Amino acid sequence: MDWGMANRMSKIIKPKTGKTVMLAVDHGYFMGPTTGLENLKKTVDPLIPYADTLMLTRGALRNYVSPDVDIPIVLRVSGGTSILNKNLLHEGIVASIEEAIRLNVAGVAFSILVGSEMERDTILAFTEMIDEAQLYGIPVVAVTAVGKEMVRDARYMSLASRIAAELGAQIVKTYYVDGFEQVVRTCPVPIVIAGGKKLPELDALKMAHAAIKAGAVGVDMGRNIFQSGDPVAMIKAVRAVVHEGASPKDAFAQFPKGKKRR
Repeated sequence: MDWGMANRMSKIIKPKTGKTVMLAVDHGYFMGPTTGLENLKKTVDPLIPYADTLMLTRGALRNYVSPDVDIPIVLRVSGGTSILNKNLLHEGIVASIEEAIRLNVAGVAFSILVGSEMERDTILAFTEMIDEAQLYGIPVVAVTAVGKEMVRDARYMSLASRIAAELGAQIVKTYYVDGFEQVVRTCPVPIVIAGGKKLPELDALKMAHAAIKAGAVGVDMGRNIFQSGDPVAMIKAVRAVVHEGASPKDAFAQFPKGKKRR
């Protein structure tokens, strides 16, 4: 790994703990004004001090995030369909590597849909982005999206994660499932888990804790943080679980008394 790649990786996965809390707020690229992100700046600004990286689109970065904010950016560079399209996540490249460099990113993120009808298209576009990013020492985060026809189990997540790593991803983002140790064991690059749909806060913390225990290096959470009754308290609790090894119960106990908790 060359110096530039290693340096950018250290901005995403913190060397002190070997872990990361990535804040995903890229939902608008296919979901539009997601609940909690109607005004992205209002939602995200209070959370930035507690996130290790911010994952979002170039439009959101330019319109909602001040350039003097000190946080590494993981730029969403895949897209092409919306929630209205029956072929959701049939994605291609929507932002060039030159754009990523211009925005001074720490990494780029691209979704692949292993096992679906769109598998070949998304994987070929993904490898094209890897080739371009590699030229400039920019890590690629592979997002192993799951189609409706796919089973969310350790066998599938292991398959998708290993393929992503074999094709050159530096980090894999996938879903936590029973038997997650198998997913981590068979993937040669660091794994972070997606938060997925909103869960009760304690359940989300339990999921993060179980993933870390199974070998994940962190989380890339969005809705489980910004849709929380207290987003700042929630991201602090997630940090405690990921970076400090706190139990879900102890992390959850840090929520201010009287604050809404779900």
